[in-house]
Amino acid sequence: MGRLANKVAVVTGASKGIGAAIARRLASDGAAVVVNYATSKEGAERVVRDIASAGGTAVALGANVAMESDVAKLFAAVKERFRHVDILVNNAGVYTFAALETVTPELYARMFDTNVLGVLLATRGALPHFPAAGGSIINIGSVASTLAPPEASLYAASKAAVDAITKALAKELGPRRIRVNGVSPGLVATEGYGAGGFANSEFERQGIAMTPLGRVGQPDDIAGPVAFLASDDAHWVTGEIIYASGGAAI
Repeated sequence: MGRLANKVAVVTGASKGIGAAIARRLASDGAAVVVNYATSKEGAERVVRDIASAGGTAVALGANVAMESDVAKLFAAVKERFRHVDILVNNAGVYTFAALETVTPELYARMFDTNVLGVLLATRGALPHFPAAGGSIINIGSVASTLAPPEASLYAASKAAVDAITKALAKELGPRRIRVNGVSPGLVATEGYGAGGFANSEFERQGIAMTPLGRVGQPDDIAGPVAFLASDDAHWVTGEIIYASGGAAI
C-alpha cells in the first residue's frame, strides 16, 4: 500500500510534461488520479494507460480550467466517479516570453485566465468535494515569480499571483484542514520546453550556469516534492513554497 492509498487526486493540465509526471507519481504512491486535459485527449489517455499498466487507477477528463462551466462539469464527473477529492494539483498553465512592446490585452488575458483564474476556479470547484478530514492543494508556480527574468513580465506576474493565492488560501482553508502549498520549478525539459526552442540554446546555457546542481530539471524532479506535499508526511506544512529548481532560486 502506497502512502496515498485510498486518496483521490485531481491533476490539472496533466496530459504531458510536469503534469503527466505528477499524475504518474501520485498513482504510483497509491492515489486514484484524474488526469485533466484542455486539448490533448490523446496525451491524457496515454498517461492513463501508463498508470493502468503499472497497476494504478486513473481516468482522463477534459476541461479548460479558465472556464467556469468546464470546471463545474469536471468536478461533477469526479464526484460521480470517485465521490470525493483529497488532493488537487493546480498544474495547468501557459507561458510566453514577451518583450514589453509586444504585450497585448489578449496575451495578458490568455496568461492570467489560465495561470491565475484557473487556479481559483479549480480550487473553488474542488472545495465542496474535500472530506471533513481535509486534504491537500498544491499549486505549481515558477522561480520566475522571484527571479523575474527580462521579457517575462506577464509570466512572472502571473506566477507571483499564484504564490500569493497559495499563502492566502492556506490561511483561509486551514480551519477546514485543507493544506495549501506551492512548488516552483526552475528550468524543466518538457515537450513545451523543446518546442519553444529552449533546448541547447543560450537561454538554457545561462539557466544551467545559475543552477548550483548544474543541469536542466526533469518532470520527475517536480513530481517528488508534489507527492510529499500531497501526503500525510507533510501534515504540518501549509502556506509554503518549495523551490524545485536545483538551487536556481537561491
